[in-house]
Amino acid sequence: QVQLVESGGGLVQAGGSLRLSCAASGRTFSRYAMGWFRQAPGKERELVAATSCIGGNTYYADSGKGRFTISRDNAKNTVYLQMNSLKAEDTAVYYCAAVWPPNSIVVVTQTAYDYWGQGTQVTVSS
Repeated sequence: QVQLVESGGGLVQAGGSLRLSCAASGRTFSRYAMGWFRQAPGKERELVAATSCIGGNTYYADSGKGRFTISRDNAKNTVYLQMNSLKAEDTAVYYCAAVWPPNSIVVVTQTAYDYWGQGTQVTVSS
């Protein structure tokens, strides 16, 4: 089992940047595929970016391509989401999630994720 704690959210002006962090408990973090999701008010939760367990494979939703970068430091049990050129429509609660896949794949199906953090609010003012 793994526990996830997000941090790094806040209020930023449009065009600015934020780096979200997700710290995981446990000694097997490197075996988990990780994802960043977000949920805006009145909208469904959606995948933003995902990475395989060793970070060699990544996925980005169209909304974040070219602006967001997911990375992980398995030595620190942490996954990051660097967000640049933020827009008002990026305003949401951002969640990290973890799943233990059968191999080194990127998991893009939300329902496949077993563990979730509590979320961190990102607000982008226009």
